[in-house]
Amino acid sequence: MTTSLVTKPIGAVGLFRLLLLGTVLLPLGCTNLDENPPSAITPGNFYRNEGEVLSSLAGIYAQLRGTLDDYYNVSEISTDEMIVPTRGSDWYDGGQWLELHHQTWTPVSPVGNGFGNGIWVTAFTGIARANALLEVLPTLTFTSRDTVAAEARTLRAFYYYFLMDTFGGVPIATSTQIQARPRVTRDSVFRFIQAELTAARAVLPATWPAANNGRLTQGAVDAILASMYLNAAVFDKDAGVSPTTYNSCTTVTIGSQNACQAAITTANNILNSTAGYQLADSFAQSFRANSGSKENILVIKFAPVADIGLNFVMRSLHYNQYTPTPWNGFAILAETYNAFDAADRRRNVILQGTQYNVETGLPAKDRAGNPLVFTINIADETQATEGEGPRLYKWPADPKHVAQNNGNDYAWFRLGEIYLIKAEAMNELIPGDANALALLNQLRARPKETVAPALAGPITRDLILQERRFELTGEAKRRQDLIRHGKYTLPWGYKPASQAFRMLLPIPQKQLDANPLLTQNPGY
Repeated sequence: MTTSLVTKPIGAVGLFRLLLLGTVLLPLGCTNLDENPPSAITPGNFYRNEGEVLSSLAGIYAQLRGTLDDYYNVSEISTDEMIVPTRGSDWYDGGQWLELHHQTWTPVSPVGNGFGNGIWVTAFTGIARANALLEVLPTLTFTSRDTVAAEARTLRAFYYYFLMDTFGGVPIATSTQIQARPRVTRDSVFRFIQAELTAARAVLPATWPAANNGRLTQGAVDAILASMYLNAAVFDKDAGVSPTTYNSCTTVTIGSQNACQAAITTANNILNSTAGYQLADSFAQSFRANSGSKENILVIKFAPVADIGLNFVMRSLHYNQYTPTPWNGFAILAETYNAFDAADRRRNVILQGTQYNVETGLPAKDRAGNPLVFTINIADETQATEGEGPRLYKWPADPKHVAQNNGNDYAWFRLGEIYLIKAEAMNELIPGDANALALLNQLRARPKETVAPALAGPITRDLILQERRFELTGEAKRRQDLIRHGKYTLPWGYKPASQAFRMLLPIPQKQLDANPLLTQNPGY
């Protein structure tokens, strides 16, 4: 492990670069909560000035890039939106991708001990980094200390959000003390996250100067809370989540109101924010490299630089559609592609039919030299051909890319989803609410692009779920949506019906072995 100690204060541009690079490595222990940290960095030899504090903060931000691996894969590939079929000798990988899509994992299987363990380690590494910084901040004095603390608390809460969503109850660690910790209940994690975010919001700014784009704001906090409140009937329960019926936010109380009302309140905070969030002129704008879109609320920063670029083009595109050679893996399921109306321009981010090189525009060939054609259907997911399945091309290639590294920022939350959250919560309070339908139609009629014809209504839960699919395809929201709507364990495509306990992943066996105080999720 190498470290780079910054010995002078970092200006705005410097911090922006650190958000991308995340050069400082903080203690990585506490992913297994009874392990010793492998790093030798301690409060005694680091955190000597504001520059080093900001450098460590950047390391906490940088860990967010890891959520686009295992957490993203589980959120998409285990649903009716995406699949990674086996293509000859490519993409079998011990059966992990088909196991993920079929929902047949166990605590010791490639998914449980692989993807699941990756989610656990990524999140707890971010938490450990945040704890190390938060523990020392009270001993330091500099102008932005309270804001830095609010950012660290928000990031720590966001990492717990991923854990709560995936595993339910997990250990809560708020110090660097190395000890085995038992799991707390899922509703306890929910309330911890809520309290942390609420406290941090009061300190965070509404906006940052352009040079600090990507740092957390009040809007980012509101977006996480709005998502939590909409999913409260799932997140705030250890038992009783329905696998077959809608789990309504009206059933959970947040302070003096129900969670649906709380979701609307936090959504309105964003819609009325002085930050001036607004829908991008076109649907595609927010996903382009360095778009600077006013629609994006909480983003993960990427750059066309080695090891810190977005690699989504590599996951989906055919071997001959881009340089360097893509991996030809992730495909959109026919169920999702066919769900779009032909007039919905949002379907244009899915490639189907005759294909071209995305950089040169020239016709693309398959490996045998024939014209490359992406089919809608995959005949057999265990032995797919190289052209079977549509491909998601939502984050287009960056003209300035370096190898596989593209400078497209990834928005975990953008304004389009806030419209959807508010509409769904309004419809729960007043089923068939015409004002909720109007929000969906606002989303379809962007400032300079009508992406789809207006919906005639009436608005229903199923209509909202479909609209979320159209707007958010490939944005790691589908698993969460299907669980909330009671549809995650239903059969689709190549997956038979699965058991209710699949709504949570198992605690990875590696973590159970490392911490004897952990208990396994029911069903595993």
